[in-house]
Parts: sequence; structure tokens; C-alpha cells
Amino acid sequence: MQTANTSKRITVLGSTGSVGCSTLDLVARARETEGEGAYPIEALTAHSSVADLIAQAKEFRPALAVIGEGHLLEDLRAGLAGTGIEAAAGPTAIVEAAQRPSDWVMAAIVGAAGLRPTYAAIERGVQVALANKECLVCAGELVMAKAKRAGATLLPVDSEHNAIFQVLEAENREAVEKIILTASGGPFRTTSLDDMARMTPAQAVAHPNWSMGPKISVDSATMMNKGLEVIEAHYLFGFAPEEIEVLIHPQSVIHSMVAYRDGSVLAQLGSPDMRTPIAHTLAWPHRMAAPAERLDLAAMGQLSFEAPDEKRFPSLRLARNSLQIGGGAPTILNAANEAAVTAFLGGQIGFLDIPRVVEGALDRMNNGRGVAALTALDDVFALDSQAREQAMRLMSA
Repeated sequence: MQTANTSKRITVLGSTGSVGCSTLDLVARARETEGEGAYPIEALTAHSSVADLIAQAKEFRPALAVIGEGHLLEDLRAGLAGTGIEAAAGPTAIVEAAQRPSDWVMAAIVGAAGLRPTYAAIERGVQVALANKECLVCAGELVMAKAKRAGATLLPVDSEHNAIFQVLEAENREAVEKIILTASGGPFRTTSLDDMARMTPAQAVAHPNWSMGPKISVDSATMMNKGLEVIEAHYLFGFAPEEIEVLIHPQSVIHSMVAYRDGSVLAQLGSPDMRTPIAHTLAWPHRMAAPAERLDLAAMGQLSFEAPDEKRFPSLRLARNSLQIGGGAPTILNAANEAAVTAFLGGQIGFLDIPRVVEGALDRMNNGRGVAALTALDDVFALDSQAREQAMRLMSA
């Protein structure tokens, strides 16, 4: 029996978030069975959760710990005094952490902020577990071209893309008819538009099935998360927009499917636990034990499906349109959405204002049609900044 290579040296970008914590949970469990040397850690990074980062560093003993907020460096150094763990701070230090020697990098920094360090990891030609979908949404062509040139292996962590990765016969691409991304429908799947207009941030982040951070949870509630996943799937697997279907599946048991020309539909099933796709990428190309609850289909009784309502959830339509337009449109979409979600979480706009702001930014910036080709990361960040400014103007009008 082939077993996972537990000598694989790893880096976790975004270690204090939900995906980062789940990754380290798997490492801790592996060390219980395989010994303290399993999955040695090169670097851990966090944005501002310095106390959590210190605790993780003391437990997992990375060579380097990095906090994104520069003013927290002294706190980090004080917390790690006497451990021999190197401490650093700031965005540049996070990129440098991604460049450190490791075999596998978890890219779990949320939003466009994760693009530069993820790109740096890809440049090294290693295995990159991609939990940051915004990298491909903002800069899909650049990222995929860099991965090909560097010989990097992109391992999708999103449960939907990981499911496709597991059941797709990549060498038999012409036999595939379409891929089907499932969606839980989020907390407001059956909520009226009138009630949705009054929903609070606390209600929006209360996902019925998954434990996720606030930004991703709001994206799930608006279904923008699924729209971003359509764009991500396009770049990861090379399917045209019309070959990517979205299907509501409230139980979140079937994580996605691949439909073949002969009528076969292959699906990957599992309990809604992010440790399953993370474990798949960490052990790849082998398998490792993971603690997710095992499915009991007989006890579950039934699984249900329905088509998404794009009138009630326009974010899915906006994402598809931006992918069809191409150019800088997906970058604008993502940046405006990040700005709007931040404003919603801060109580500055209502829930239904989020897609309105995104659509307004796309319209005012000519749907990305007037944007020159994005040939470098600096082009992406410049357009990202312009789109955020446009979104802020719309929200303050």
C-alpha cells in the first residue's frame, strides 16, 4: 500500500484562518501516528492574529513565522523569544516566506492579498494547494502560464474543485461533456428578497453546512462564491463557461460531478469537512487518514437538487458575464465584491447592495472591455485598486 510522504516540508500561508487551522490539525494528527518529524514546517504566516500565530509556532516549530501587520513584529518576537523561530513582518516578508524551501505550500490567504505570495510559491515549481480562488479569478491566465513554465502542480482545495480533480479523466478530456459544481445555496436559499434586504452580517456568516471565515461565508450567502468558482474552474480545468454548470445541493454531500459523453456522471461524495480536500492535497498523489465524519447514506435518506435562481442571486450571473467578457472583467468583479463585502460586514451597506455595487463597478468600468491586457501582476493590482475605488464611490453616492 502506498502511503503519504510525511517527510514533505510544508509552508502554510494564512495559517490562522479556517483552512490554515484545518491544515495544521491534519499535521498534528499525522505526528501522533507517524512521529514528531511528520510534515516539517518551513513557514507559517498570518495577517494580524499574532497570539494565534505565536501559539501555532510554539506547537508546530516552523523555521519562520510571519505576521502581515508590521506593527505587530515586536509582539511576535516577544512571544517567540527563546524558541529559535525566526520572526518577520509585513507583506514583503509573507512573499519571502512563500519563497522559502518547501515541497508543498498551502495558499490560504483570503482575497486578492493572497495573489503575490501564491505566485511566488508557484514560481518555485512546487506543489501549491490552492485555497485562494481569487488568484485565478484576478489573474487566471498569468497564474496558469507561470505554473506551466515553472513546473508547479496546482492542487485545488475548494471542495468543489477538489472533487472535480479527483474524478476528472484529465487524459481523456474530449470524453467530457460538462462539469457540475454543486452549491449548498447558503443560508438564504429559501429567504424572500424582502427578508434578504434586512439580513445582518451575523445572519449572513451563519452557513448551514460549512465552517468558513466571514468573507467566504458572505460570498456563499450571495452565491458570489459559486460565481468565483465557475471562473476558477475555467482556468484550472480548461472548460468553456457553457461547459460549467451550477446545481444547488443543500446537503453538501456531493461536492461536484463530471458528466461524460457516454452518459456516465462521476461524483465525489463526503461529509462537509474541509479537512477531506486538504488531506487529499497534502498527501497527493497518495492518501492519508482524515477525521471527517463518515457518510451514512442510509441514515441520510435522500439527497436533493435544484437549479440556482440567478434573479434572486445575481452574483452568479455577474461572474459568468465577466468570464465571457474576459480581459480585466473578472479582476474588477472580484475587487468590487471584496470592497462591498467588507462594507457589509462593517454595517455600511445592506446585503442586497453587494451585487448592486459589483454590477455598478463593472458597468462604470465598461465591463472590462476597455482594459488593456493583463500582462503582469502589477497590471492586476492597478486594475484591482481602480475597481475598489469605483466601488467605494458607488457606496458613498
